[in-house]
Amino acid sequence: MGKILISLLSGLIGFVFTFLTNYGHNLLGTSLIRGIYGFILWFVLAFFLRWVLGFIVKQSAPGGNSGEQGGGNEALGTKFDLSTPDEDEELIDLLKQKPPEESGSSEGFTPLQPPKLVSMKDPEELAKAVRHLKEE
Repeated sequence: MGKILISLLSGLIGFVFTFLTNYGHNLLGTSLIRGIYGFILWFVLAFFLRWVLGFIVKQSAPGGNSGEQGGGNEALGTKFDLSTPDEDEELIDLLKQKPPEESGSSEGFTPLQPPKLVSMKDPEELAKAVRHLKEE
């Protein structure tokens, strides 16, 4: 009953605010219709806000879950244990620099030798091509 009463009060405040805001600029019928829209909007928002806050308070209240005390299956999955296993040794091993293993073969690393993209043309031909492009 308390939720509905507070939502109705909030809707009434929304109606009055919207009606008074529109009454000076619009006809009486238009102001009433917009006031009713304001009532509905404020009522729904207040009801939804009260529902969300009630849900949050119920979840955060200590002893709020009756399934924990009864020992039933209702409490399964309600707690989330966020802990990670200790992996200190693995992290230390990753941070240590390991010396390269030498096996005696020279096939390990070969540098990349890409083909050269620069062509060696005659400088006179290149100058003629530049002059030709510059004229157009």
